[in-house]
Amino acid sequence: MNDEFNVTYITFSGHVELHRFRFLYFLVMFIVYVLILCSNSIILCIIWIHKSLHEPMYIFIAALLLNSILFSTNIYPKLLIDFLSDKQIITHSHCVFQFSTYYSLGGSEFLLLSAMAYDRYVSICKPLQYPVIMRKSTVSVLLLLAWLLPALQVMASTTIINNLQICRFTLTGIFCNNAIYNLFCVTPRTLSINGVSILLNTVLLPMLFILFTYARILIISYRSGRDVRKKAAQTCLPHLLVLMSISCLSSYDIIIARLQVDFHRTARLIMTLQLIIYHPLFNPVIYGVKMKEISKHLKKLLCEGKLNPLKIR
Repeated sequence: MNDEFNVTYITFSGHVELHRFRFLYFLVMFIVYVLILCSNSIILCIIWIHKSLHEPMYIFIAALLLNSILFSTNIYPKLLIDFLSDKQIITHSHCVFQFSTYYSLGGSEFLLLSAMAYDRYVSICKPLQYPVIMRKSTVSVLLLLAWLLPALQVMASTTIINNLQICRFTLTGIFCNNAIYNLFCVTPRTLSINGVSILLNTVLLPMLFILFTYARILIISYRSGRDVRKKAAQTCLPHLLVLMSISCLSSYDIIIARLQVDFHRTARLIMTLQLIIYHPLFNPVIYGVKMKEISKHLKKLLCEGKLNPLKIR
């Protein structure tokens, strides 16, 4: 611990061969961060600009992409600074903030996917009632709850963490996640119970709801005509792929970081990097390619970009 002006510092010990490959790490992660910002922002702007995409399904997609940008911005700037620094340290208060933002936005991801599943269920299974059920007010409430509920639950854990005494000042990782629990002298039962509550309310229950909803959609679409089955496949497949992606990566965070499974340092770093690289890039790729309307506008935008230089010449 470096204790200057009553500031407590925590050291990250998850980096591997940083003194040899710091510039390579920085270059690769900087490019990835730029790609995340650009890819998510482009599709976000397409949805914002085109009024034909101002429908609940696309609004939820836009919210998911915005969530990816915020999630990445919570981690990448500090990570890039650490790659070029002699010491990979973070203040206790900043670490707690990164921890709370990380899990708040992670919980929002599952709740947004739940809202999208509900929207697809109403659209496919109750098409005549869709305009009545999925009004602007309903969409606004679902978006508010998706961001507010995880934030409030994580805030309770943050309040407890701020009052705990730290006995260890080295965190096994490259950013602040559940591994922060291992820094405390004593982890109170209330913190563990609240952690389980967050896992249940923002991950497990939404996942069960999503799986149940899509199972109902598949059953109803199977009994219906070919057009209904085609619509269900086109709109539900991207959401299921995104759900599989975030679920697999989240399981690593729970098993490795929280339960402190004995994992080789290099393997731990690779898995951690996958967690913050793949999913923020996966969302815009899936929705940009698989969603027909977004793909159409994206192709049009790219074609205009190629034609403009020719017109200038």
